[in-house]
Amino acid sequence: MPTPAVLITLSGEDRPGVTAAVTACLARDVRRLVDVEQIVIRTRLTLALLCEPRTSFQSDVVREALQRILPGFTVDVSHAAQAHVSEARELFVVSLLARELAPEAMSEVARAIASVGGNIERIRRTADYPITALEFHVTVARGSASAAALRTGLLGSVQHHGIDIAVQRADLDRRGVRLVVLDVDSTLVQAEGIDLLAAEASVQAQVSDITAAAMRGELDYADSLKARVRLLAGLPLSAVHRVAQSIELSPGARTLIRTLRRCGDHVALVSGGFIELIEPHAQELGIHMLRANSLQARDGILTGEVMEPVLDRAGKAEALRAFADSVNVPLARTVAIGDGANDLDMLAAAGLGIAFNAKPVVRDAADATVSVPYLDAVLYLLGITREQIEDADEREGVVVQRPSVL
Repeated sequence: MPTPAVLITLSGEDRPGVTAAVTACLARDVRRLVDVEQIVIRTRLTLALLCEPRTSFQSDVVREALQRILPGFTVDVSHAAQAHVSEARELFVVSLLARELAPEAMSEVARAIASVGGNIERIRRTADYPITALEFHVTVARGSASAAALRTGLLGSVQHHGIDIAVQRADLDRRGVRLVVLDVDSTLVQAEGIDLLAAEASVQAQVSDITAAAMRGELDYADSLKARVRLLAGLPLSAVHRVAQSIELSPGARTLIRTLRRCGDHVALVSGGFIELIEPHAQELGIHMLRANSLQARDGILTGEVMEPVLDRAGKAEALRAFADSVNVPLARTVAIGDGANDLDMLAAAGLGIAFNAKPVVRDAADATVSVPYLDAVLYLLGITREQIEDADEREGVVVQRPSVL
């Protein structure tokens, strides 16, 4: 006959020494601690202990003893239901990002998880500004749901709340050294390089027309890029360098790269844009792995040609695989971040593909979405908390201005 278990739950104002006092008090009446959970929200502590009691255990006596040493605490002592031997279960991590998290949105997330047989084992806050980020640990019966199916079910319930959702299997592939590959235009930086160059050459309208034709599927990426670059013929390289200096990083880009490097992760840039615009940012951020297209120039003047081969949609995915191989990181531990259709193959090849403020077709295809303008929000999807980021910055004397809440 299994030994009955007792569940002891305490809640009250947190202070140093509570856990030590509780466990010391239980030493006479409890033979073994089976499970322990503790959480502090602001200054409120909740401690739960699942215990195997000694034969002398008396619930009322233990409750009174705990209340004597912890005046003001709520104490509950009850017999725990016998755990049933059930089917094997898999653990998923569901990450939620929201500008504002309303109770009804939280309710819909919980219902969507329950609808696929999922059970929420734990909820952890990973950030409270400038967005709210939560991490749910969810178990489901083995083989009953995939990460993609769970995400699809959740998306239908939260999209109208403006919430981003990511679902990842909580296995060893989520740990260890990662390779994070970023698109550049409208991802790492806030602009599209070709548009800025077109403005320098006074051909914005023509370039926009070609871009629109490519969006309609009338031109593939390589043909559209060549057609747009032909319009830049005669532009001096000095104008290209001026454009490179004018491009600003996306908010949170430096924090993202700095934190990834602290974690020992590798970072690479892969862009369908131009190396001439990307290299200054790569050097500033200390990124040495990058691939992009090159503009042909002669005597300091653009010829209107792109150096072959053109880095297109398939080339981005190939670059990710090559970088992963060069740093001995398995594809399962690669992360790709992008915003456009040209990133789809790269997002699909990565272990985690993240759509950053992306077009609908990219959001639908990616494993995760980030719809806030802060690139460092990606860190919350990797299990890194805002507190950890700030603590590391403080230790290194890095001063970061808090972004304003949207």
